[in-house]
Amino acid sequence: MGRKKKSNFLVSAHRTLRKKSVVAAVYIVLRLLVILVMVAQFFNGNFENVFLCILTLILFLLPTIFEKSLQIDLPNALEIIILLFIFAAEILGEIRAFYTTFAYWDTMLHTINGFLCAAIGFSLVDMCNRHKRVSLSLSPVYMAIVAFCFSMTIGVLWEFFECTMDQFFLLDMQKDTVVNVISSVNLDPTGGNTPVAIKGITDVIVVCGDEQIPLGVGGYLDIGILDTMKDLWVNFIGAVVFSIVGYFYVKSRGKGWFARNFIPQVLPEDETSNPQE
Repeated sequence: MGRKKKSNFLVSAHRTLRKKSVVAAVYIVLRLLVILVMVAQFFNGNFENVFLCILTLILFLLPTIFEKSLQIDLPNALEIIILLFIFAAEILGEIRAFYTTFAYWDTMLHTINGFLCAAIGFSLVDMCNRHKRVSLSLSPVYMAIVAFCFSMTIGVLWEFFECTMDQFFLLDMQKDTVVNVISSVNLDPTGGNTPVAIKGITDVIVVCGDEQIPLGVGGYLDIGILDTMKDLWVNFIGAVVFSIVGYFYVKSRGKGWFARNFIPQVLPEDETSNPQE
């Protein structure tokens, strides 16, 4: 029974991709690139990156899984951006080290993530509004607020995840920032609540037991907080942009061409109840 369901799913996914030639082309190209990278990483003995490649191939299936499980149709533009986003984050960002090579790579992805998550949150409410089995009639303002809150919640949860991984596994998902000025009440010699600033920092020496280690990074090393705030800020920008777009989309009764490229549609019942699928 399980094999039959799996076979039906694969056949259904294949039919869906055949109907979307552009999406299918992007999917095949990205999948081949990931496989080539995975083979190269395997022969290099980097099995952690091999796992990332396998994870990427699994993540590529998410749009199709969502379409079939939720009985919706993802717009081509949204599906392609999701695939490119996964490739840019996992393969280019992690394996090809674009996060460190290009200073704004992480910022760009977090901005897109805020936009996409707002689109997903908006779509969930929009589908409830449009679905015949659900009796909801929410205002455009309410839908925009839900989309914004959904996006920001996902952004916050991701930052929680990054902080947890950094604390327990000593990673650096929250990228550290070199700063030349610090201000802290802990530096107040009277033990009071007056912040004391140190400006023009060019180096910091870390004392480990009897050993003194100059960091040599050109300043004081901020541990993650500025990166977290930057990520949440650009997530906020992406969320606000789509929430505004979604608001006018509903206000104009679905006539907005831009938002339509990012909002899934509920499939008619005759398409979802086909036993051959």
